[in-house]
Amino acid sequence: MNIENAIQSLSTKKTGNRKRESSYDRTGGNKDYFSFAPGEKKDICHIKGAGAITHIWMTMATDAPQEEAFLPRKIVLRMYWDGETEPSVEAPIGDFFGMGHGLTRNYTSALLMMSPEDGKAFNSFFRMPYAIDARIEIESEAELPIKFYFYIDYEQYDSLPENELRFHAQWHRECPTEGIAEDGVDNAYYEFGGKNTTGDGNYVILDAAGQGHYVGCNFNVHNLRDTREWNWYGEGDDMIFIDGESWPPTLHGTGMEDYFNTAWCPQQEVCTPYHGIILGGGPNWSGKISTYRYHLLDPVMFDSSIKVTIEHGHNNHRSDDVSSTAYWYQSEPHQSFPALPKVEGRMPLPDIKPFNEKSMQGIFGHSNP
Repeated sequence: MNIENAIQSLSTKKTGNRKRESSYDRTGGNKDYFSFAPGEKKDICHIKGAGAITHIWMTMATDAPQEEAFLPRKIVLRMYWDGETEPSVEAPIGDFFGMGHGLTRNYTSALLMMSPEDGKAFNSFFRMPYAIDARIEIESEAELPIKFYFYIDYEQYDSLPENELRFHAQWHRECPTEGIAEDGVDNAYYEFGGKNTTGDGNYVILDAAGQGHYVGCNFNVHNLRDTREWNWYGEGDDMIFIDGESWPPTLHGTGMEDYFNTAWCPQQEVCTPYHGIILGGGPNWSGKISTYRYHLLDPVMFDSSIKVTIEHGHNNHRSDDVSSTAYWYQSEPHQSFPALPKVEGRMPLPDIKPFNEKSMQGIFGHSNP
């Protein structure tokens, strides 16, 4: 439903009851947060019966005078529907709410938002239905204790319509992506040469099995190439393979910026309801970039499987730090998620150049956490 339809339906009679779970102080005092010790994992809510979560607000801070760096990558958010034991949602909390790199920034889209102060108030308006129960879990891998505040606003029903699919979200990272060696390679060939006629080696945003529809992603790049030559990171085409189709897929795009509804190697930061650039990068497209595309009005349907991919540079030539969170709805059961890396494998790389394979192995222990 778009904004216009939502406004027009405001006067339509609604069914169900509005409910909320929150971190308010049960004693009536002002300790309106849940405390998490380093390494602690626990449910923040377990809602019984049929319903749908319609809004989530969350914020957090270290329970200490100093602020802990990259906290949004150190806290993991998981959601479980209808008694399942494997999560349908699993992502670092900042990435789930639309931005990577362990950073926050004020931005607004139709579905996800980071609001003042400095983007530390996280909001989601994804609809998340369930027939039996809904459980939300938080795991802290922060170094310091944290204070965690939340609202979970939901509708309670007598029963859930059978055509309601379940919401899913999954984080993925490759650091670095597997590119080609630059030694002795002309920059024009590195950026534009070669032909990709299979899609093999593309960065995978989503690989899911079942029936449903893909509703978008946020996508984050840390440009690891240190050069004064043309250093545009986004020449890779998007390729979405539906129901096992071969190359070229029905949904084959023309470049990263084109999939994210922008143009001409952009760096200007912009936020619209369905696409945007939250971080535009530095000179010569250096540094960290964060962008999003939400298919609220144009979901990508699939009957048996979907594989959402994008080249990392044309013909997968580039070796950058790439991460993403994909969002989709599907029937259950869903395909099991790969194990989420521990906190060391989720930390952003420093902004100091040059980078090399040896230095990245020193941080992660291997090149692809």
